Amino acid sequence: MTKLLVLEHSKSVRNNLRERLEFEGYVTQTVENSAEAAKAIERGEVDMLIVDDVESVPQGDTPFIVLSSATTIDSAVASFRRGAVDYITKPVDMNRLLGSIRSCVGDSSAEAPSQTRKSGRVKKVVAPSVEPIVGQSDEIVHVRHLIDKVAPSQARVLITGENGTGKELVARSLHAKSGRADAPFVEVNCAAIPSELIESELFGHERGAFTSAVKQRKGKFEQADGGTLFMDEVGDMSLSAQAKVLRALQERKISRVGSDRDIDVDVRVIAATNKNLREEIAKGNFREDLYHRLSVIVISVPPLRTRHSDIPMLVSHFITNICNEYNIPPKPIESEAIEALTKMRWSGNIRELRNVIERLIILSGERITLSDIKLYV
Repeated sequence: MTKLLVLEHSKSVRNNLRERLEFEGYVTQTVENSAEAAKAIERGEVDMLIVDDVESVPQGDTPFIVLSSATTIDSAVASFRRGAVDYITKPVDMNRLLGSIRSCVGDSSAEAPSQTRKSGRVKKVVAPSVEPIVGQSDEIVHVRHLIDKVAPSQARVLITGENGTGKELVARSLHAKSGRADAPFVEVNCAAIPSELIESELFGHERGAFTSAVKQRKGKFEQADGGTLFMDEVGDMSLSAQAKVLRALQERKISRVGSDRDIDVDVRVIAATNKNLREEIAKGNFREDLYHRLSVIVISVPPLRTRHSDIPMLVSHFITNICNEYNIPPKPIESEAIEALTKMRWSGNIRELRNVIERLIILSGERITLSDIKLYV
């Protein structure tokens, strides 16, 4: 079982995180200062650290995620330079936090004995279970058909669609149905990483490669060796990083920042973007040769406003899942409330709908009514 340590100064946040992480199957303990964290690490009780301040991270090789109230680029850069696995701003997106934990240490209940640790990281991870792609509209049936056809191949896939449509879910489904399903699924959000750090994040770096590179670090390509690398928001990469990604795809080799040595990698790349890459090519922001390397197969995920018929199924799906998370029975919803939800535009797509359902579950009474919709949505 994966052992997590939450170092958080707020008691309420500590308790909320512990409760949710234990529900997900992780052995979790909490502390409020770095001295207590250091003692737990020395006792061998920690596989991964979750902290609210990068300055509180004890010395050592234990991987860590920063949950910060600061939203500045400088604070994110400082955290990544200290070696953070991820930098997540508060309020915490639990789906992203759980994804980061799984990408680093794997599924808490399914680590194989052969998964040896070096520098506190598990090199092979077991892919977490994948949520179904819910809906029966023609658009979503077509997406599922493409996934079934493409997944068993080694073809690179470019997933397009607006924010919140479920591009990551499509990527995880492609991985889960491929011959690489038992190998790592590694995700990198190209838009969330400062441009000066993206190459180090993707390809790793050698000790001393730059001022704060105090130890060697493997990048996402190496972490995904044998499995799938999901490059989200690929349209936000710098041109210099695009050139190195193109080389990696062409030659199946990468070199860490600060090294001249080539490293062979066997990675299936799945990319996603909310941008029109052909327009970005015309503007000089994206390499055309990289676009053609990435887009052997293109899967376009439709916005929710074009698949209103799927909303009742999605509402039922989210009610079941969210109530399970809260350990309560599924809450009934009136047909008038479902009808009202179906008529809404949903500019935030699936992500917005899920957030609204969670809000309604929390704030409504014994059942979700039309009055709740008018009051809370």
